[in-house]
This record gives sequence, C-alpha cells and structure tokens, in this order.
Amino acid sequence: MGLAQHKKNVLHILLLLFCMSIIILLLLVPETKHSLTTFRQNNKNNNYVPPFTFLIKVLTFNRLHSLSRCLRSLSSAEYGVSGDRGRVHLHVYIDHFSLDQNDTTVEDSLRSTKEILDFVDKFEWRFGEKLVHYRTGNAGLQGQWLEAWWPSSDHEFAFVVEDDLEVSPLYFGFLERVIRDYYYDASSFNPSIYGASLQRPWLVPGENGNKLQVDPKTNIFLYQLVGTWGQLLFPKPWKEFRLWYDEHKSKDKKPYLSGMVTDEWYRALEERIWTPWFIKFVHSRGYFNIYTNFPNESALSVSHRDAGVNYRETVGPDSQLLNQSFTGSDFLKLQPLTNLKWYDYCFGEVVTGRVVRSLNELGTILPSVQRDKTIVLVSLFDADEMFIRNLLCHFESINTRNHIFIGPRSELLYDLSRRGHPVIDADMFIKSDSVKEALSSAYVVMKCLELGYSIWVFSSNALLVDEDLILLDSIRSGYDFYIGESSGVLIVLSSPVSRKLWRNELMPSIVSSATKNPSPEHGLDFIQLVKELLEQKGKKVKTVETMSIAENTNAESVNQWLEDDKPVVYWSPEVGSNIIQTKLAELNLWLIDDDLSCKAVICHSL
Repeated sequence: MGLAQHKKNVLHILLLLFCMSIIILLLLVPETKHSLTTFRQNNKNNNYVPPFTFLIKVLTFNRLHSLSRCLRSLSSAEYGVSGDRGRVHLHVYIDHFSLDQNDTTVEDSLRSTKEILDFVDKFEWRFGEKLVHYRTGNAGLQGQWLEAWWPSSDHEFAFVVEDDLEVSPLYFGFLERVIRDYYYDASSFNPSIYGASLQRPWLVPGENGNKLQVDPKTNIFLYQLVGTWGQLLFPKPWKEFRLWYDEHKSKDKKPYLSGMVTDEWYRALEERIWTPWFIKFVHSRGYFNIYTNFPNESALSVSHRDAGVNYRETVGPDSQLLNQSFTGSDFLKLQPLTNLKWYDYCFGEVVTGRVVRSLNELGTILPSVQRDKTIVLVSLFDADEMFIRNLLCHFESINTRNHIFIGPRSELLYDLSRRGHPVIDADMFIKSDSVKEALSSAYVVMKCLELGYSIWVFSSNALLVDEDLILLDSIRSGYDFYIGESSGVLIVLSSPVSRKLWRNELMPSIVSSATKNPSPEHGLDFIQLVKELLEQKGKKVKTVETMSIAENTNAESVNQWLEDDKPVVYWSPEVGSNIIQTKLAELNLWLIDDDLSCKAVICHSL
C-alpha cells in the first residue's frame, strides 16, 4: 500500500506541474505576441534597443574566388558590441551542382564543391555562430533566396548577400542604426518598410530600366525596388512575402507586372530568378525599401558581377566601396522618416500620410492636390474596395494626380493614405453615418470654391475613364453645375457665382436637410440632394453623359457609347459586384488582379 500511495502522490505532483506549465504558457504567449508593439509604445523617449539577432546569409554555388573575397570582407567589418557578444551569425548556403549541366564534368563539379566546402569549414568567424548548409540538389538562385530564412522571432534580421558581393567595413554600423532608428524607435517605425539595401541605386524598372538619377543632396531615401546586392530584410514583411509566394505559386500564378523591365527578365529567365516575385508582392502591398546615396557612385556594398546566373561573363564592380577613411561619417545619424522622400517603381515621389482631420488642414492639403485648379473628390461611403482599387489603376493610366478620397475612418481610408493618396476623414464633420457623406462632401466643395478650385465629385459606383473630361464641349458650355444623367457625378466649376450660391444658399440648405432628418432610412444622397436643391432654386444644370453598365448587357452597344464621348461609367449600387466586374472586364476596364493591385505599372513624364 505504501508503494501504491507513493506512486499516486507522484502522479498528482506530475499532473499539478503539467497544469502549471500550461497556465504559464498561456500567459506568456500573448506577452510574446505583443512584446514588440509594447516595447515600441514604452520606448518612445528611450534609446534602449533590446538584444536582437543579426543573421548573415551568404548564398554561393561554384565560385570559390568570389566566396573567399565576400567572406573576408564580412570578417573585416566592424561589429562593435554585437560582435563582441556573439550576436552576429554567419550562415553559408552552398547550392549543389545540377546533374543536367553540360558545361562541366561531374568530376570537375565535385572537385569545385569540395574546395568550397574545405574553405568554408576552415574559415574562422569570431562574431557568433557559423552554420554551413550544403544542399543535396540544385535549388537555383530563387530557391537559395527563398529558402534561406524563416524568421524565428520579431527580433531576428537577415542580411542576404550573394557570393560575388563585397561589403564595406562600415556596413554593419549603418544597418545596426537602421534597425535601431527605423524598426525599434516607435516615432520612426513604419510597417510599410521591409528592409534596407546597401547597393548603389541605379535602376528605374518602370521606365524600361533607365538609369536612376538621385539628388546629390539626398543621402537616404525610400524606394520600392528590392536590392539583391546586400539586402537587409525585416522579419514580418519577409514572412508575409513567403506566404504570399506559396499561395500564388501553388495556384500556378505568375508574377507578371506589365510596364516593368523586370517583367521582361522573368519572361526570359522564368524561375531562375526570384526578384520578379518580390517586386510583384511589394507592388501589391505598397511597401518600401531604404536606400543610401553616396558621392562618386560609392556604396556600402559592391557587386563584382562575376559570371553566373545574372551575367554570362564577369563585368566587374558596379560602384566604389566606402572604406574607413570615408569623411562623411554623419551617414550614421539617420533622419526621421518624415524628412525622407519616398519613391515608386517609376521613381516618382510618393507623399504618404496625408490625412485631413479638420477644415484648417483641408485648406492646407488641397493646394498640394490640385492640378490646373481642379480637384477630383472620390467618395468611399458604402464603397466596395475592389472598385476603388480599380479606379486607382485608371487614375494611374490617365495620369490623374489631383484626386482626394473622402470617407469614414476605416482600414481602407488609412491604407490609401499610406500608399500616397490624400484622404479626408469624414468623421471630423459629424458622427451620424446617414448624413455624414452629404455634409462632409458639401464642406469640401465649399472649401474648394473658396480657394478658387473647380471640383469633380464621384460616388464610389462611378468610374472616370477619360482624362479629357474637362475638355468636353458640354463642360465648356457656360454652366457652373454639371450632374451625371444617371447620378454618380457632380461637377462644380469655380466662379464668383458658384462660390456665392454654394456658400449662401446651397450649404445652408444641405445643413438644414441633415438637421431636420439626421437619420434618413437610406442616407442622404449628396449628388441627388444638390440636383434637387438646384432645381428648386431654378438654377441651370447641365447634364454630363454617363454610361450606365447596370442597365445594359450588350457589350457592343456599351462600347459604342464609350466612343460617343461618355467618359464616365456608372452603375447602380444595388447591382451585384460580380456583375459589375464582369461588365467592366468586357469593356477592358478591369485593370486589377486577384490581389486588388494594378496589372501594370505606367510611368508618365513630368
């Protein structure tokens, strides 16, 4: 009995310990999940940075000379305290030769691989762990990049280098500062940034690969293009990309992006390269990369462009390597993100974070939005996101840059702002959702007229497809007000008459309508309300011809209407979105893919 009782007590103790372990685990998981966010919130005025892991991922194949030069430059760099504490780890990925290759014999390939393995085994790394991964099969450049890293935490960073790269002794000091200032510092952190490239910026992929021209006064800027010659990757965006890649790859989707020189590269090399996949992902997410710009085409990393997948024969260094004698050591003092310029794939400037939250801010933002003293106001009320994304592609196609969105506070509203589109948070005007659109839009029209700007107002179920709307004869007919024949469009031209009428008569009437009926059953239709008020006051209104695709199923007749100078497509909000999408696709007006991003990058000369 004593032995049985003892076993029973042991079982009770083990069960108790197991339960306590589960409880502790449940308590720690949320803490781990939110630890980075909590750290940023508590570290706004503190220079402390938690210990992080820095992984150097060296990708190599059969170039011993290139690899030895690369590793020696990495070993000669300055790693400071991080290196002293063993937090900088070296991971070398050696790809296996292909058994199908015909340019060398198997014996030569085996001998070359053995030489590389011997060199790496003997290579001393003093700043952390050294890991060597020798593949059993040929992964290729794409496989080497994509399989090199899956972040184990939000405090782990990967610096990926191909073996023909050489780094400056100063490279780690710069990247450490980038991590400190742009990742851990809450005041400068931005989730749109996926890392930092050390290579010299030289390519504009959206302009047939033209050479990039950067203002010599600009030392650091943000650019959408990934850099393969020394790229620091942040953990969360890389995880997001890998999952995105897996999803698209498993569905046999291709990373086509028309208008990009990288699209031509992919069609020629296909899965031998990985960058078109990442470029497509970044385009769909609106992400950015940190770049440096030093004098005399210098950089913190240099590609020797040795013969391999990317080059048939050795080309030589692409730039000069910054060394320890570089006098501009102030590059380690990074500017706040708000002071930096952001650029898209066309190297056109992207102005992020323009959110209007008051009438005073509206008067400040509108002058930067207008073109030819005209503003395009697009409503996000009751908007289907895919139609807004499709509209943006049309704006890009016809080079419409003077647009601003208005809508209630939402994820879509702030995502548009993050991507460089100015937005108006309509919650600043009134809390009642049913009249918010009418009142907020009315205030914006009034402010535009006060500033001397004409304004085109589009509902979320209207699509501008012709950039020459302002040149149509109907707009030049001497009227101040134009309304779409099927609604969805309101145009108010700036004039002393329209300004006075809006301020003294229309605005008070709109406010009165909202006050008398603050909760109408279906909300106040702003454009319809303006039309009714103008008719009541006996004012002249000109009709803008629009094409209503909701009432027609014959694609040929619809196309004929487009040829008859009907630059606006309109559909009833009651019609199903799938039907509208099908109609727009039949008219070649559906410009987005399954990611709700534009199928093409279109660059316009300034």
